[in-house]
Amino acid sequence: MTRYTDKIALVTGGTSGMGLATARRLIDEGAHVIVTGRSGERVRAAAGDLGPRALGIVADTADLSAVDRMADTVAERFGRLDLVFANAGTGTFALFPDITEAAFDHTIDVNFKGVFFTVQKTLPLLTPGAAVVLNASWTLHRADSALTLYAATKAAVHNLARTLAAELGPRGVRVNSISPGYIDTPMSAGAMTEEFAAMAAARVVTGRFGDAEEIAALVAFLGSAEASYINGQDIVVDGGLVAAFAQ
Repeated sequence: MTRYTDKIALVTGGTSGMGLATARRLIDEGAHVIVTGRSGERVRAAAGDLGPRALGIVADTADLSAVDRMADTVAERFGRLDLVFANAGTGTFALFPDITEAAFDHTIDVNFKGVFFTVQKTLPLLTPGAAVVLNASWTLHRADSALTLYAATKAAVHNLARTLAAELGPRGVRVNSISPGYIDTPMSAGAMTEEFAAMAAARVVTGRFGDAEEIAALVAFLGSAEASYINGQDIVVDGGLVAAFAQ
């Protein structure tokens, strides 16, 4: 497909997992893609892997000065954006009494403040007809223990998508969020034991974790003209985890 020929897309947290898969999908469809990450080594590796239509920028989205520099670089290099996938995030999994102030501040900074200001700082670059996709979580829709802080930040992300859809609609900019379920990524692999991963997969009606490429396909659709009448929504992509109980 060539839905993104000569389009400019930004993918934060684009060095691995869902971000890297989305960047690759957009490039395959013709886009020029900016990927960001906190590690210079990983940013360079991702940009090299993605090829000449990728630009890597080292930026911690929780650091507003870094977000400013990122937006300035995109403006100087490309002058516009047609799609922003605010994907950078972190997981804090602890029972409610065990959550520290430091963990609270870090999770809010990355999962909500970073998303909020990524969109704000890139807003002047968004063209009429542009799209913004925010990465939320299935935990918006089904409560689970040890996810109190993480789920709260992701609920804030989706609410931001709805309110920005209302505010930016007159500018011709659409904003949606996606809520992935259990997705097979390096981050999830590092956070789960084999026993927990097997238990988690058994909770999913489809019987497996999702692939990062399946998330990439959804983001590419939401950012395209084919989704021109989808706005302010949260799209759950979870193999049925939220909608039904596995037998």
